[in-house]
Amino acid sequence: MAAPLELSCWGGGWGLPSVHSESLVVMAYAKFSGAPLKVNVIDNTWRGSRGDVPILTTEDNIVSQPAKILSFLRKQKYNADYELSAKQGADTLAYIALLEEKLLPAVLHTFWVESDNYFTVTKPWFASRIPFPLSLILPGRMSKGARNRILVTRGQPPFYHLREVEAQIYRDAKECLNLLSNRLGTSQFFFGDTPSTLDAYVFGFLAPLYKVRFPKVQLQEHLKQLSNLCRFCDDILNSYFRLSLGDG
Repeated sequence: MAAPLELSCWGGGWGLPSVHSESLVVMAYAKFSGAPLKVNVIDNTWRGSRGDVPILTTEDNIVSQPAKILSFLRKQKYNADYELSAKQGADTLAYIALLEEKLLPAVLHTFWVESDNYFTVTKPWFASRIPFPLSLILPGRMSKGARNRILVTRGQPPFYHLREVEAQIYRDAKECLNLLSNRLGTSQFFFGDTPSTLDAYVFGFLAPLYKVRFPKVQLQEHLKQLSNLCRFCDDILNSYFRLSLGDG
């Protein structure tokens, strides 16, 4: 009998199984590959580390970070990419790198840096799921981590401060969304009729941006104009997560 696979991740809202992009990437890949994950949602009773969420735990291993978790699942024979050609495998790596460079900074900014969004949506949501007194500390720490991650990605000269880089990261993100929309076209998934790693990443990055109700929505408004990407997110939610959604 295979060792149990337990995933600790942030929970859901707004019709999503998780509002956290990196948790969603792993959850989607597990659904696509048939990996039997037991999902442990972080709440006020949680006593583990939150800095590296999502975390996959087995009898012998603790794995964090989506890329490492997906690699571990593939080694356990849960492979969503077995039908891909070598070129499609190379395209997957290229598109994931593009997502992390061009789209992720704007997603992080939307959630964790944009002041109205952070104070009215992001901070209250996460604080309500963290035990006191950590609830007073951790959201701010996560916001600072997001700022640092943005600057590591995009803070090279001449951009040294977030205010200077903000317009550029949103331009890059919109171009990335347009590219994804053109690449998907009328297909159900990025490589035809079967979801793969790339679909898990795109879904994980886009679905929170699409569904969470923010007061400041410039990137969300652009995404909602790309109807095939919205349909892509809705189809995955309906096909793979409908029965597990209890938090609307």
